[in-house]
Amino acid sequence: MSTHELEIAEVKRTELAAIEQRQPSVMDIIGRAVTDPNMDVDKLERLIALSERAQAREAEQTFNKAMTQAQKEMRPVAADANNPQTKSKYASYFALDRALRPIYTKHGFSLSYDTGEAKQPDYIQVLCYVSHDSGHSRTYHIDMPADGKGAKGGDVMTKTHAVGAGYSYGQRYLLKGIFNISVGDDQDGNAVDVASIDADQMQHILDQIDATGSDIEQFCKFMGVEAIKHITMKEYGRAIQALNAKARKVK
Repeated sequence: MSTHELEIAEVKRTELAAIEQRQPSVMDIIGRAVTDPNMDVDKLERLIALSERAQAREAEQTFNKAMTQAQKEMRPVAADANNPQTKSKYASYFALDRALRPIYTKHGFSLSYDTGEAKQPDYIQVLCYVSHDSGHSRTYHIDMPADGKGAKGGDVMTKTHAVGAGYSYGQRYLLKGIFNISVGDDQDGNAVDVASIDADQMQHILDQIDATGSDIEQFCKFMGVEAIKHITMKEYGRAIQALNAKARKVK
């Protein structure tokens, strides 16, 4: 037998030994238990529950790793629309979707939207279900005003229009927040570092502060600014991430 053949044989013996020494998995144990007529039903149910929890943990870990990889590829999105009431620029849902969808779908994510029960009257709760092909999913939500009032308190929309506008705003805010996206005029990110957040982003932060029962002064101190409006585009993602983390704890 040649040296090469001896090496191959040794590899096969090593692999066989590893297989023989492998500890049985939970599924192996369940498979044996199902065919064992003396197996206690309660014990079998506990084994199945243990297997389901292990699979759920693995799916969540895969979800988190994929989210990290997707965000590594994402960049600030340039503002492409104007808000005539606040005289500010913002990134439309179309611009966000065009920039983000190819990346998050490549990493196994899919998004779908729905509505829930808002905690305040004349508000609409927008839900976003983020699913991953690993089997894990996560739900994000935001409550948006739907009273049809303008910046000065006057009626500027019908109720139907107000609900539609609130839903659209909610989709846009959620899409930015889920993937920690900042918005600026400079697509290369040069202006994003120092530019302050726009009116929509400031309102989003204020809404989240209110929803989580946070103290504005303490939050500003946490962010190292004198006022919410001084938070920069670069720091916007960190602010939303902190508020989302508190929202999960509150929930």
